[in-house]
Amino acid sequence: MLIEYGRDTYTGIMSYMNVHSVSTSTNDRVIRERLRVELAGCTIIEELGLRHGTVRVDMVVVDEESRSMHGYELKSDLDTLQRLPEQMKVYNATLDRVTLVVGKKHLHEAIKLIPDWWGVMIAKIPNGSDEVSLMTLRYASDNPSNKDSFSIAQLLWRNEALTILEEIEAAKGMRSKSREAIYRRLVEEITQQDLCERVRTRLMCREGWRSAKLPSLGGD
Repeated sequence: MLIEYGRDTYTGIMSYMNVHSVSTSTNDRVIRERLRVELAGCTIIEELGLRHGTVRVDMVVVDEESRSMHGYELKSDLDTLQRLPEQMKVYNATLDRVTLVVGKKHLHEAIKLIPDWWGVMIAKIPNGSDEVSLMTLRYASDNPSNKDSFSIAQLLWRNEALTILEEIEAAKGMRSKSREAIYRRLVEEITQQDLCERVRTRLMCREGWRSAKLPSLGGD
C-alpha cells in the first residue's frame, strides 16, 4: 500500500496511524529481520560504513542492473532520532536513494526532518499479532543533491582505489601514499558517474564480507 505525503504534511499520516493502532513497540532486531524478507532476492550490505565508519547505514541494497545504492536507515520505537540529522547529511552526500524505516513513535517527527526524496516505511506490530509488518508511506526517489565524490571514494578499500588508478594509468607515485591521497587522486582523474559505477562494482564483488544476495521468497 502506498500513501504519498510531503515533508510538512503529516496530518493524514497520523490520522492513518490512529485508525491502524499499534500496541507493541518495535526494535531494531525485528525490523531488520522483516526487512531482509522484504528485500529477498537483492544484494544487500549490512552496516556499511561511510566516511571510514564514522557513520554506518543499517542496510544498503546494491542493484545489479542499475548499480545504484539504496540505503535503509532503521529507527525503531526504542531508538531516538538524535543522530538522524548528521546521518542524513552523510547519506545525502553518498547514496543514490534512501528509505527511512521508522516505528510509529518517531514517524511524526521523522517526516519533518528528512527531505522529500527519501522514502518512508512504517514498521508496526498490529494488535493481536507478534510479527512486524512494513508499509510504504512514500517511495524513495533519485537523490537530487550534489553528491560528494570524495565521500563516495571512501567506500573503497585502499587497494581497490589503487587498482582503479592503475586501470586508468594514474597510479604513478601513489603506491606509497595514504588512502586519503589516493582517494583525492581518484576524484581528480575520473568523473563522479564513472567513480560511482566502479565503487558499486567493487562492493558487489567483495567476497566473505558483509554483503550477501538474499534468497528469493521462492527459494531460488
